[in-house]
Amino acid sequence: MSALTSRGLAMLLGEWRADATAAVPRPLYEVLADRIRLLVLDGRIALGVRLPAERALAAHEGLSRTTVAGAYARLRDLGYLRSVRGSGSVVQLPPGDAPPMIGAPGTGLIDFSSASLPAVPLIAEAAREAAELLPRYLEAPGFDLLGLPELRAAIAERCTRAGVPTGPDEIMITLGAQHALALVARTLIARGDRVLIESPTYPHAIEALRGAGGRLVTVPVTTDEGWDDEALARVFARSSPALAYLMPDFHNPTTRVMLDEQRARVAALAEAHGTVLVVDETMADLGFEGSTATPMAAFGPGVVTLGSVGKSIWGGIRLGWIRADRALITRLAVARSAGDLGSPTLEQLVLLRLLDRYDRVLDARRAQLVAGHALMARELARRFPSWSVPEVGGGLTFWVGIGAPVASRLALAARAEGVLIGAGPRFGIDGAFERFVRIPFCRPEEESLRALDALQRAWTGLGEQPAPPAAGGELLETVV
Repeated sequence: MSALTSRGLAMLLGEWRADATAAVPRPLYEVLADRIRLLVLDGRIALGVRLPAERALAAHEGLSRTTVAGAYARLRDLGYLRSVRGSGSVVQLPPGDAPPMIGAPGTGLIDFSSASLPAVPLIAEAAREAAELLPRYLEAPGFDLLGLPELRAAIAERCTRAGVPTGPDEIMITLGAQHALALVARTLIARGDRVLIESPTYPHAIEALRGAGGRLVTVPVTTDEGWDDEALARVFARSSPALAYLMPDFHNPTTRVMLDEQRARVAALAEAHGTVLVVDETMADLGFEGSTATPMAAFGPGVVTLGSVGKSIWGGIRLGWIRADRALITRLAVARSAGDLGSPTLEQLVLLRLLDRYDRVLDARRAQLVAGHALMARELARRFPSWSVPEVGGGLTFWVGIGAPVASRLALAARAEGVLIGAGPRFGIDGAFERFVRIPFCRPEEESLRALDALQRAWTGLGEQPAPPAAGGELLETVV
């Protein structure tokens, strides 16, 4: 059974005491319990983990033991802890509850914590065509670590058209971008290696990189300034990271796009310090006016690119790819066999048929996103006039400044009202970003409005502001 130290829990908790001095103050033990509960629901504390002993956590946090004991008792009453003789307090979930990625569809909750589009209608047509193609592949074993040659060639051609000459042997088909990152991480990172990531960043990237043994170092990304050149240069120089994971195209969650000249500087820094630059292009095709930036791989021969159609086509098409030099692709294939033996043939054929129509798919997606963005920008400004909503040119979400360090508390209150949201600390490594929430503008209109109704009730219930006006309101710029 794994255990969480007091120091480790404190890093996850972040600035949790702010809730105790909010507009509607609450007992400290209750605030602590609720923050731990959100960490469990977010998956940041794994099930079966043993929490620190009451005395140890109280000493580390400068609390009375009574406060910690009260928090643990509240968690036990709610079903999130169980006492195991000789093992202390162990994390669990109460019956009927589950983290959003596992349990939202069956709970009746609206999942606004996930930034994803509904499936494109063309999937059914492509699946029928793929099924007709399948018989010609049935004599093959069906185990292929690299992927179907035809699909690899099609993706290589798209890379070449985007300005990065690529051959099919420089492509590996994976089970989505997350699988690709996990494979690259465990292949290239040795335990204790420093790994550069953005802050905030994609939560599951944190998990993959830490799971491979990486020691994470961060560079800030903000909605108004993007990436800080001086901070990047400083972190590369001081850390000489073995690997750097970046999202320069509609960065998740800030939705910033890195300028070409900055991409060139970052690629040069990585090369100078012997860092493998891993670039996630999952969102690259989701600009409102198409893609305008040059792919990062055009600026450095050693750049590893991750791609997927989970955001642009549908999350249910569990396929992605890695673009890298031939030697690394071979190395990744050898490492892959320890975890899986290849991507499903039928799904690859579906994707192959969809790539023939991909430009049509993207045109339809952009229209959806422009309409969803307009709706959510208007409604957020009307319902939450004190919030700061950034201007964006693509992507799927807003990184919203809510003006007070109560994002975790708001997430729990919203859950009680029937909607799951992404609290800011979910996107950091040290409990930061309590003044931010991530709000998607990619969900269907009716669902989005119901989610906003619930979020409005939750926000008003926190007592941070009076009830919002019924109409009007200007869109505010984000202040970070």
